[in-house]
Amino acid sequence: MDEQEPLRGFTVGVTAERKAEEIAAVFRRRGAEVRLGAALRTVPLPEDGELAAATDAVLAAPVDRVVAITGVGFRGWVEAAAQRGVGDRLLAHLRSAEVLARGAKARGAVRGAGLTEGWSADSEESAEVLDHLLTDGVAGQRIAVQIHGEPMRGFRDALTAAGAEVVPVPVYRWTDPADLAPLDAVIDAAIAGSVHALPFTSAAASANVLGRADRTGRGEELRRAVRDRVLVACVGPVTAAPWADEGLPHLVPPRSRTAALVQLVVDELPARYPLQR
Repeated sequence: MDEQEPLRGFTVGVTAERKAEEIAAVFRRRGAEVRLGAALRTVPLPEDGELAAATDAVLAAPVDRVVAITGVGFRGWVEAAAQRGVGDRLLAHLRSAEVLARGAKARGAVRGAGLTEGWSADSEESAEVLDHLLTDGVAGQRIAVQIHGEPMRGFRDALTAAGAEVVPVPVYRWTDPADLAPLDAVIDAAIAGSVHALPFTSAAASANVLGRADRTGRGEELRRAVRDRVLVACVGPVTAAPWADEGLPHLVPPRSRTAALVQLVVDELPARYPLQR
């Protein structure tokens, strides 16, 4: 193995929407070719619809904890509440709760709103937030979870199973990317064997890669490729859920961090394809 470029000779398909170029650059520094094809895009929800109903649900009773997943999402929630005339009421309501932030940007948005976080995830991964909550204990607690794009059902279900009442606050929803050609090209390359690994950093991307393959008649071919040769690596168990639900092979690093995900691919690909170069 080339210690400086251990992935030379391999191609990695990056389907992330956020931080796609950053993730791609890390793989390129390790020698990999990278195919980019965003699996989704996020769009804001109307201020007078589902988001307003979620805000009203949060305000209906005291909350013990609030989870800020993204900076742009948390700011969008506060701004939408202000435009409805309930912004000050929402912030006063949240001050009695412990606020948890998934990383620096979410922490900055929390502080920008005049709140103080009680804890934040060093890894900036939702899986670390979930682990912290479950380890600390959530039974009997009412927890508001600000959602960005994907519904985070695995995250919410785990909290509910542990005894919490979860109030989801969807600020955005996810849909197909505006340009589907790059995603289709990544799927085709995985089926053809010219993409060797598909790393994922969100459950929504995992789900929509499978969904797009199904909607275009390539679902079984993609699943066969994953079973036979394509390495699927997911940053954490929530991200892996769409693959796990179908019994498809996938790997998860011991720590839910992007760096650990990259290292997992570095460790596994040369062992899986010893004659690739």
